[in-house]
Amino acid sequence: MQKKISEIKKIINKIETPCYICEENLLEQNLKYLKYIQNETGVKLLLAIKAFALSKMMPLVSKYLHGCCASGLYEAKYGREFLNKEVHAYNPAFKDSEIDEVCKLSDYIVFNSFGQLKRFKNKILSFNSIGLRINPEISFSPVDIYNPCAIYSRFGLTKKEFAKGITNEYLDFIDGFHFHALCEQNVEAFEDVLDHFEAGFG
Repeated sequence: MQKKISEIKKIINKIETPCYICEENLLEQNLKYLKYIQNETGVKLLLAIKAFALSKMMPLVSKYLHGCCASGLYEAKYGREFLNKEVHAYNPAFKDSEIDEVCKLSDYIVFNSFGQLKRFKNKILSFNSIGLRINPEISFSPVDIYNPCAIYSRFGLTKKEFAKGITNEYLDFIDGFHFHALCEQNVEAFEDVLDHFEAGFG
């Protein structure tokens, strides 16, 4: 045992720092579990690039997940290059100078408002699937900074804003809705938010 510890210390001492270390076996174990969930339910699970972007691990991630969600142009570029699977892009404020490239890189684009959709609808490509972010106006986030439903939030359309702005012109472009009101929470919180979403927008 002492000899093994000594060998491990020698290996660790050779590693140049700073560096990121990933336990590949544990990562794959988690990915296999996610793959099982996908197979059993038919849902698509995506990698949040902002949470995990270790390039060396992307070939492994790509084996198990459907793709990634990107919060802007550079994450979309990263997802297309390193995962080369579905890219889902959302940004509360896409830049005019970047939207053309975002559309080319992304399979799915979620807009934050009717105004954003109207502004960029002529940029959308024939293969882009378009969604709108909905604010379900309920969240169980323990920290306000991660609560997209907090007072004065501008993340997504509230029920009132949706009812006021929806027209056939927009419906022709929309394939689905997106909501994000959870942070490090379990399925019980998700069920409550989903019930609230269905009651407001079903």
